[in-house]
Amino acid sequence: MVTLTLKKKSLPSHDQGKPAGRGPLRGPGARPRPTLAEAQAQRVAQQQAWEREQAEQRDRTERRPQQPQRRDGGGPLSVNNQRFAQNLADRGAPRRDAPPPRQQQGWEREAPPQRGHDDRRPQQPQRRDGGGPLSVNNQRFAQNLADRGAPRRDAPAPHWQQQPQPEAPRQYPPAAPNRPLKSVVNPQVARQMGSDRPGPSPTTPVNRPAGLPSAEGDRLSKRMTALGLASRREADEWIEAGWVRVNGRLAVLGQRVRPEDKIVVDPAAHREQAQRVTILLNKPVGYVSGQAEDGYEPASVLLRPENQWKEDQSGLRWHPGHMRSLAPAGRLDIDSVGLLVLTQDGRVARQLIGEDSNVEKEYLVRVEYHHGPRLPDSDLALLNHGLTLDDHVLRPCKVSWQNEDQLRFVLREGRKRQIRRMCEAVGLKVVGLKRVRIGSVSLGHLPPGQWRYLRRDEFFA
Repeated sequence: MVTLTLKKKSLPSHDQGKPAGRGPLRGPGARPRPTLAEAQAQRVAQQQAWEREQAEQRDRTERRPQQPQRRDGGGPLSVNNQRFAQNLADRGAPRRDAPPPRQQQGWEREAPPQRGHDDRRPQQPQRRDGGGPLSVNNQRFAQNLADRGAPRRDAPAPHWQQQPQPEAPRQYPPAAPNRPLKSVVNPQVARQMGSDRPGPSPTTPVNRPAGLPSAEGDRLSKRMTALGLASRREADEWIEAGWVRVNGRLAVLGQRVRPEDKIVVDPAAHREQAQRVTILLNKPVGYVSGQAEDGYEPASVLLRPENQWKEDQSGLRWHPGHMRSLAPAGRLDIDSVGLLVLTQDGRVARQLIGEDSNVEKEYLVRVEYHHGPRLPDSDLALLNHGLTLDDHVLRPCKVSWQNEDQLRFVLREGRKRQIRRMCEAVGLKVVGLKRVRIGSVSLGHLPPGQWRYLRRDEFFA
């Protein structure tokens, strides 16, 4: 068995840990405290001693030689750099037996000797940084460059030393024979002013460069419309796209053609035209055919996917591209309903509303007659032919009774509010108007406010 004995550590006394020579502040053995005057005198003595020490340090620094400093301001140089700087200073110091420089001897600067082409001895090259002459190898290299660049004796003089030669007279081509030019001067005005030069004849031919459009004939777009190729807008688009050629040359916008010119349309234009759609809409009351006016919305706002007729047999479905460049071919008043055609195809538009259009349009018109029990037969015959609107004799049309209060109109032209104004001329008041057929395309069972695509096998004429 091992027995461990723990010794109690003695606690340090109050006097341990105190700096030597420092007595207690109070009690027995305390040092006497200096008076205020003694403390001030002691402080002044310490300040004077510190100032003397600083002055002695400044004197030692001024007597010490200044060490070379770095060019970049980074402080004094190292020992090796100081020795290198000292060697450079020793080498650059003038020797005792060396003659004084020319500036101190009073010599004047001599002018450099004139050198000619034969004197090829080059001056000893100097360094660009002013560090003295070049080394032997650099001098040889400079000598080789000077020898190569020296002008040869048989070489021509530089262009700045050559004498200017007189210019030879400029030769012009012979003048062309006189040709009749087109002038804007009126011959009568020229004779009144006393000019003896006659004006050009109206029949004077004008020479036009080959390939330019002719100034005679009709515009190409108008000619294409007359031939039934496209509408004017489509023709301009095809010409701009490069799909039209006249006599084998690419057509340009604004070109004029003659009846004997041959017009050829690229098949790509016909394929693009075949992709354009025509839409049949049963317009209800309260919509205008074209742009919005007087707070009424255009009928085109009804052409939405949810309004497409479920029994549409065209095989086409609504696409945003089908709404682009869609224009109405014909119009219906705000109070009229029935078949409205909207198309992207200019041929269809020209066929239905062109100046030479001959497509029939059938209407059912509900009327009221307040001048007797029934409309006289003479007035009914006048509706068929004989009326004039806006100083224009209307084309013959077909008007007959559909039932007691409804007439059937078949027109071949479409003037503004034509049917209503015709009825007013014979004392009839129109209370309802519906278009049911355009050419061979009928409204059928298409519900009001809905639409369908024109089928590929349907044609208006």
